Amino acid sequence: MSVSATYIIVDIGTGNVRVAAVSADGKVLAVAREDISYVKDPRYPDALYFDPDQLWQQVLGLAKSVLSQVPADTVKAITATSQREGIVLIDAKGGSLIGLPNIDHRGREWEAIITDKSSMYQSTGRYPTSLFSALKLVGIRERRPEIWEQLSTFLSISNWVEYKLSGLARYEHSQASETLLYNVSQQQWSPALCKVFGVDTAILPALAASATVLGDILPPVAQQLGIPADTKIIVGGGDTQLAIRSTRPAVNDMVIVSGTTTPIVKLTDTYTLDEEERTWTSRDIAQGRFVFEANAGVTGLNYQRLKEIFYPNEGYEVIEKELEENPHNLCMASLGSLLADEEVSLTRGGFIFHAPVSHLLTRGSFVWATMLDIACSIVKNYRVLAAVAGHDPDYIWGCGGGLQSRVLRQLIANLTGKKVQMRHEFQQSSAVGGALICNEALQVNAAMDERIEVVSPQETEYYATLYTEWEKTRNYFRNMN
Repeated sequence: MSVSATYIIVDIGTGNVRVAAVSADGKVLAVAREDISYVKDPRYPDALYFDPDQLWQQVLGLAKSVLSQVPADTVKAITATSQREGIVLIDAKGGSLIGLPNIDHRGREWEAIITDKSSMYQSTGRYPTSLFSALKLVGIRERRPEIWEQLSTFLSISNWVEYKLSGLARYEHSQASETLLYNVSQQQWSPALCKVFGVDTAILPALAASATVLGDILPPVAQQLGIPADTKIIVGGGDTQLAIRSTRPAVNDMVIVSGTTTPIVKLTDTYTLDEEERTWTSRDIAQGRFVFEANAGVTGLNYQRLKEIFYPNEGYEVIEKELEENPHNLCMASLGSLLADEEVSLTRGGFIFHAPVSHLLTRGSFVWATMLDIACSIVKNYRVLAAVAGHDPDYIWGCGGGLQSRVLRQLIANLTGKKVQMRHEFQQSSAVGGALICNEALQVNAAMDERIEVVSPQETEYYATLYTEWEKTRNYFRNMN
């Protein structure tokens, strides 16, 4: 294998931790992954945590696995990305106290301390809930004093990985956007926001820009991994932002990031908010740019779970073939995806089909209905963003593993009337985005693969009728909640 420069990308998602080796020109050379182990915290109605030391050992083990497949002496840099909203608490000696993932809602009981949620939306770009990091900290303070009393600082999960690699604690701006302690438009920590939550500003780390060199790898870690001692640690960012970066978009482009959840974003150069407070606005990893977002929720997770039920022993190609052959009007679904214009999430969902049961109804009918539900949810959120901020181009960028489905790509194009464009290696978007920021930090000018797959809209009038039928199904289940 002839490789001039290799980058190691650590990607900690909601469900698993993944480590990839990527060349400077964006080729994914090796990938290893493991599930993350979460523990339920019985002190709260809805709280999960992870052991940071266990996660760090997983990172090291996966990195060794990946490095065994590439020339270790070609490794020039390591960066990290992670689930947004997740944090790791750190003590005064630098030890990792506890990890709180994005799906931890231990702060829900204290949401009422935010008396002016609209004002906080103006500053933070998101309607404040227990999803975000500040309320996780409040939950620790109020019910885990043995941890709170040791707390010296905290970091996003990706910044914590970089801290473990370099010994330097910094908080990157796209990740800081998820804390409710950071003023997104002013690009800085906010003492006023900290006061709302009773958080001492002394525990806030210094901020750092993505695609900057944090420092060299710590010698013991370099020795443990068997890589050069001058390997640079690069400041990464939120997983959505790195995935967006892989598409190389321009300001005013829309991007769909299809994974466990599906953010739909518009890139802007001004701080954009929705008067109805339905959207999120975050800092992008590109300087001077914002990510204006709606999120369709656990779309990819829904698909994965339905695959386990209906296709437990078959691969995705079998599913795609059956979906393309399946009649498309036998079944409709609403499975709890998120819509920006709904104040309350659905807690009940299901499938609707004609009775008596048709002999044409197959397992593919149910999965096709699931795919249509995902596509319609994406499109509904896209329309909210476009209504607020506009969208003139005749294309939408797409990336992420969920868009490996040809059916989903075509559905989105048909329902939006826009071309859906994917770059080469779109399935590994966070890894490619990581390589791009390493190139930027190290001032490497590498020629990337510029091939683009384009899916053009078809039968838009027919799919408009399916969208209307999906809305009726959604309303039916909404009325049951």
